[in-house]
Amino acid sequence: MFKCSTLYEANLNATEDLIINQGGTSSGKTYSLMQMLFTLAISEKNRSILVVGQSIPNLKVGAITDAQNIVDSSPELQSTIKSYNKTDRLYEFHSGSTMQFKSFNDFQDAKSGKRDYTFFNEINGIPKPIFDEIHLRTRIRTWVDYNPNEEFYIHSFIDKPGVKFIRSWHEHNPFLSQKIRDKIEALKDIDEELYKVYGRGMTGKIEGLVFRNWEQAKEIPEGADYIGSSLDFGFTNDPTASADIYKSDGELWIIEQLYQTGLTNPDIYNALAKDNKYVGDSAEPKSIEELKRLGMRIEGAVKGKDSIKAGIDILKRYKLNLIGTNLVKEFKAYKWKVDRKTNQPINEPVDFLNHLIDGIRYVALNKLNNKKRGVYDIR
Repeated sequence: MFKCSTLYEANLNATEDLIINQGGTSSGKTYSLMQMLFTLAISEKNRSILVVGQSIPNLKVGAITDAQNIVDSSPELQSTIKSYNKTDRLYEFHSGSTMQFKSFNDFQDAKSGKRDYTFFNEINGIPKPIFDEIHLRTRIRTWVDYNPNEEFYIHSFIDKPGVKFIRSWHEHNPFLSQKIRDKIEALKDIDEELYKVYGRGMTGKIEGLVFRNWEQAKEIPEGADYIGSSLDFGFTNDPTASADIYKSDGELWIIEQLYQTGLTNPDIYNALAKDNKYVGDSAEPKSIEELKRLGMRIEGAVKGKDSIKAGIDILKRYKLNLIGTNLVKEFKAYKWKVDRKTNQPINEPVDFLNHLIDGIRYVALNKLNNKKRGVYDIR
């Protein structure tokens, strides 16, 4: 029905009450878990399956996107699906099983309903009281996944009876390109802590982060002013990434809209909102021009000197409210390079997991910069 990794098998065959999936970047844990849930939904009758995220926008760019890609790539799986309600984010299967994607406001909200299987996507963004209530009301089994940037409440469950712990990294994903593997492995010589967390899926505590002026949010406040939208181009190995930026009460609100590989320029145009005003990487003038001809309102990022540091400085003037799984991942990993001789940070960020951040810098330079255009260089 679909090609699977060893992570799929390890989770499908687990018999414990709680399965903890701790993994590095590109290990394929979320994708494998969604494949597993589809298998359970079609092989077992009348099962209720719940996929929980911190917010609906987070789910849309994470588990829901993975689910849709799995369905689109498997005609056999499509034949088992009775319907999909996009509004309620609910799959119904001919087996009588259902799979729904939800977020919860608080632990009281989480008390409603029971289910057979639950998957918490990016559990480190979900408060413990919500996890406790839903896990308690899950009849058969619960799965969680996360990147181990730092220790948090789920670590207290490891080694307890009825708990299975699975650590994974990019080597467990057989479908990853060698170029991405090489980029991850290169962290070993750039930053040991990033390599530990993202290269090997080990619990760490990343020091020297570029941004500390942020927190996760659930929605854009009513009446917020739209500033602009970012666009950082990718294709085979790097994702094309886009976010919308709003301003309210002196704070910035940033919501992830796109994070996907393999997109052509027409694909990008069709995937993004048509009324928004985009700032794209001016190192890609051909792509910007093609998108303009398709009808997108897009401009290249400002050129000049020291743009990376300048864009960072502009963003540091504001409190940043982040909405989106990949967006939060990037901010948790974006750190200053360290001089290996002095062991001190230098004013240059590590070039890793920064696709959305790069685009947000473009918007900051073009739309929030008080200086004249032509001062900074985008690279």
